[in-house]
Amino acid sequence: MSFDSAEGNCRGWAAKDISGLLSPFKFHRRVIGNDDISIKITHCGVCYGDIMWSRNLFGGVTKYPVVPGHEISGIVQEVGANVRRWKVGDRVGVACYVNSCRNCEMCDQYLEYHCVKGRTNTHNGIDVDGSITRGGYSTFIVVHERYVFRIPDNYPPDLAAPLLCAGVSVYGPLVEHNMTQPGTKLGVVGLGGLGHMAVIFGKFWGLEVTVFSTSPWKKDSALNKLKADRFVLSTDEEQMKCMVKSLDCIIDCASEDHPLDPYLLCLKPTGVYIVSGAPPVMKLNPLLIINGKITVAGHAVGGTKITQEMLDFCAENKIYPVIQTIPIQQVYEAHEKIIKNEVKFRYVIDIENSLK
Repeated sequence: MSFDSAEGNCRGWAAKDISGLLSPFKFHRRVIGNDDISIKITHCGVCYGDIMWSRNLFGGVTKYPVVPGHEISGIVQEVGANVRRWKVGDRVGVACYVNSCRNCEMCDQYLEYHCVKGRTNTHNGIDVDGSITRGGYSTFIVVHERYVFRIPDNYPPDLAAPLLCAGVSVYGPLVEHNMTQPGTKLGVVGLGGLGHMAVIFGKFWGLEVTVFSTSPWKKDSALNKLKADRFVLSTDEEQMKCMVKSLDCIIDCASEDHPLDPYLLCLKPTGVYIVSGAPPVMKLNPLLIINGKITVAGHAVGGTKITQEMLDFCAENKIYPVIQTIPIQQVYEAHEKIIKNEVKFRYVIDIENSLK
């Protein structure tokens, strides 16, 4: 497929309407500023969020054409005049945001994703020059140095990409809620990009991990490949009854619409229910929370401090996601397979070798 004839200094693939169909698209990246770095993109993970932005599933907010991608791995190719942390040739990553105010309470705590004045998303946001930000389905990106992460030298760049969203989205809340102690009983709802990382982290920490899924065919992967302790088919009432009041924590990584009550019943009193997926609606009976003294917490990716901590932790302990590498030309097909729940467990686009 040929690129759009419009002038531009960056090549990418974009969705141009709510069909989400992606095709070649050429556009302008902004000029590098004094505090910016320019990154040659080598790999980009494919997240369900990419599908939501491409198909306008967030409710009328997508600005077309949209270039998705927020699990970006690459190499520094240029640095601004004031940049001291990075040099040309460094291996780096970019996650879900590329800017924030840098002076509010949240930014001061390195929780930039929750910036009080509003973060700038990696795609579909408004950049410092007024242009629309475009994501990692492209050849390079320009980012303020604060929002760039160091990928350890011993960590493969294709495997690093999914950590920047899927990895930190589960690592962060499990660490925050102290669910890293050996013997802790953890439930994982949904065995996709986020869910499989929750299982991997859980098993590394010595947790007793139960996977909940509506897909019977995922049982083998859950138990044999990821080494979960138990697989529960959540559509089977008898299997669900056996789990009542048995778990210390559940991390919900499912993106489709689903009820919470059957899972809340599986928590022990004072248990913690973490929502990390992005379903359109979540319905629950508040009495289950009140009577069980249950904590319900939300968590979306992470700030710069926890993200870098997670990358270093994975490199030090040789923790890797399970990926399927694809060329950019197959990305729409990958979106369709994600919707049909047919991926094990994260697609990663080989940008360097397929986006020419």
